[in-house]
Amino acid sequence: MGGIAERYDIPEHHFWLRGPHPERPVAYDPATGIWNVYGHPEAVEILGDPETFSSRTMRLMPRTSPEEDEFSPEGFLTQLDPPEHGRLRKLVSSAFTRKVVADLEPRIAALTRGLLDAARERGRLELVADLAYPLPVTVIAELLGVPAADRELFRRWADALLWRDTEISLTKPAEQRRAELRATLGPWREMTAYLAAHAAERRRRPRADLLTRLVEAEVDGERLPDAHVVDFAILLLLAGHVTTTMLLGNTVLCLDAYPEQQEKVRADRALVPAAIEESLRLLTPFAVLGRATTRPAEVGGTTIPADALVLVWLAAANRDPRRFPDPEVFDPARDPNPHLAFGRGVHFCLGAPLARLEGRVALNILLDRVGPLRADPDDPVRFLPVRTMTGVRRLALLT
Repeated sequence: MGGIAERYDIPEHHFWLRGPHPERPVAYDPATGIWNVYGHPEAVEILGDPETFSSRTMRLMPRTSPEEDEFSPEGFLTQLDPPEHGRLRKLVSSAFTRKVVADLEPRIAALTRGLLDAARERGRLELVADLAYPLPVTVIAELLGVPAADRELFRRWADALLWRDTEISLTKPAEQRRAELRATLGPWREMTAYLAAHAAERRRRPRADLLTRLVEAEVDGERLPDAHVVDFAILLLLAGHVTTTMLLGNTVLCLDAYPEQQEKVRADRALVPAAIEESLRLLTPFAVLGRATTRPAEVGGTTIPADALVLVWLAAANRDPRRFPDPEVFDPARDPNPHLAFGRGVHFCLGAPLARLEGRVALNILLDRVGPLRADPDDPVRFLPVRTMTGVRRLALLT
C-alpha cells in the first residue's frame, strides 16, 4: 500500500503502516517492560494456547490507587480463560447465531438507507458521523435493549474509554497512571450506572432483548451477579459498534486509495465480502491483543519468561511477508487471506458475523447511492489518535 501513510497522514505510532516490517517476530522492550509479537505464525501460536498465554493481563498491571479496582475489566469476557470463559461466552453466543444475525439484514438495510437519505438532505456525506457510527450503534442498542437515541452518550463514553492515546506500559510512573485513571473514572461510573439501571428494570419487567437474557441467564444453576451483567453489557455496547465503525471507514478508505479495485468491486458485487476481508487485514481495527504468560514459553526462537505481559500486534502480523505476498497491497482477490483481525482461538470475536453483515449491506448500498467513493481533498481524512486501533475519525466523501 505504498504511499498511503503519507497520502492520508496516518499517525506515526501506527508503525505497521509506515515502514518495513519489524525484523524480529518477537522482541522485548525494556522501556515498557513488555514483550511484543509481530509475526503471523507466532501470533497464531500464542492465540491458540490460552493455557500458556492467559487473557488475565490485569494481574500484571501495577496498582497505584484503590480506585483502580473499580475501573477494571477483570470480570470482562476478554479477561477470562477457559473453562470459565467458555461457560460465560455461551450466554451471549445465542444472540449472535447465524440465523439471528441473518435476520437483521432488512433492518440494517433500512437503517443504512435512512441515514444516507438524511445525509443527502443535508447536502454532505461524512462517512463516520453520517453512517459508520450511527448504523452499528443503533443495531447493537436495539439488540441489547437500550435506547438508540442515547447514542451520543455512548459516543462520549467510547471517546473517554477507547479513543484516548495511552501507551501500554508496566514502567509508567504512578502519578501518570493516576492521572489517566482520573480521566476515565467519571465516564466509567456513568456507563456502569446507566446499564445497571436498565438491568434492574429488566429484572422487574423482562422484555425480548439481550439485556433481559443476560439478567435471566444462569451459569451452573446460579444467576449472573449484577456486576457480570453490567460487564457483559459494556463489552457488547462498546465493542459491538466500534468494530463496524472502523471496518466500514477503513474499507471505503481502501477503495478510495485503490480506484481500480473500487471499479472491480462496483462491477462485481460478489467481491464486496472479499474487499472487506482485505481491508480488515490491511487496516486492522483492533491492532493489538494482550496476553500474560503463565510459564516460560519459546516463541519464534525466543524464550518469553513466566508472568510477562505480551502484546500480540495483529496489525503487524496481518502484514507479515512470510504469510502474505506483497503485504502492502490492497488486493481483494487475495486467496487465501488468513488475517487475524477478529483474533483466533477461543476468544475469536463474538460479533464478527454481525460486523461482516453490517459492512456488506452498508457498502453495497453506498456503492448504489454514491459513485465513485472518493475522499474530499478539501476536507482531510482524520484518523483515530490511539496507537492500539486503526480507524478513521472523519472521512468526508464527494457526492
